[in-house]
Amino acid sequence: MNFNFSDMNPWILAPVIFLSWVLVLSIVKKIIFMIVRKLTDKTENKVDDLLLAALDFPLQLVVYASGVLIVERFFHNVLGPEALKYLLSGFKVIAIIAGILFVDRFIGGLIRMYSAKVDILKTSGGFAQGFVRIVVMGLGALILLDTFGVSITPIIASLGIGSLAVALALQPTLENFFSGIQLVADKPIQVGQFIKLESGEEGTVVKIGWRSTWICMSNNNTIVMPNKLLVNSRVTNYFYPNQEVVIPMVIQVHYHSDLEKVERVTLDVAREVLKDVDGAVKTFSPVARFQDFGDSGISLSVVLRSRDIASSAFLRHEFIKRVARRYAAEGIVMPYPTRTIVQDQK
Repeated sequence: MNFNFSDMNPWILAPVIFLSWVLVLSIVKKIIFMIVRKLTDKTENKVDDLLLAALDFPLQLVVYASGVLIVERFFHNVLGPEALKYLLSGFKVIAIIAGILFVDRFIGGLIRMYSAKVDILKTSGGFAQGFVRIVVMGLGALILLDTFGVSITPIIASLGIGSLAVALALQPTLENFFSGIQLVADKPIQVGQFIKLESGEEGTVVKIGWRSTWICMSNNNTIVMPNKLLVNSRVTNYFYPNQEVVIPMVIQVHYHSDLEKVERVTLDVAREVLKDVDGAVKTFSPVARFQDFGDSGISLSVVLRSRDIASSAFLRHEFIKRVARRYAAEGIVMPYPTRTIVQDQK
């Protein structure tokens, strides 16, 4: 006796086949995921874990959609053309939605993963996720419309014209936006670094946003600098190539001073400061060089080094105090600014 699916009520058998197929594939999927997850747990890269997490639910939707195809395969001669049409349309819709959800979950997970590493995402991660979600959902909606036979050419043309108008209206904002991307990619500055602007202001970078960069100065005021201006100006970064800062000091001594003694005493004070003051580079050997004959005396240049820009001010402070006290004890005169004018009298 030959068994024929057409002899049975399709509205009873179809759900049984559908549920059986989904159950078997769901179990197989779960086993495969368990095996793959054990392998990914051994790797240091977290992208594979993120890929699995993003693929879990969309793949389950594909399993359900494949059940629809199985039902259509067994009952294509039993079900009417109208029912088959709805089944195939349902499969396409579920498959497209699964793809949209996978892309959205995966890209959103990447943004969350790198939010702690990329400065611009630390403060704008939510905006980036929202923007990506809008783009992905918009493209998915266009694909769904095209699947149902709706012409998307006029929609794309309208979006193109609208995008051009928006781009022209938001040109300054877009310039700052792409300048912010350039700052993140090129990394001339990063959050926490001490910089000096071309205009003379200096401070610590506290935020790099999509439109502007925030710089906190030593007086606790904050400069909000548009990214476009920051990219196009000269910026001194005190953290490159490293955080150590060279501190040049210029001292003037009297013309009648014993220069050998001045050099020896000054280097003694410099070594003492580098040894005692917190924040100084202990291994650095200070340098003292006579520069020129000034209006009031002979100029002596002394070079110190601190671990970072924050320590340089206190190091300079201590050196000035100690060198003034030592010069007074040694009888070395630092003249007041004076100028002698010789006038020929006839």
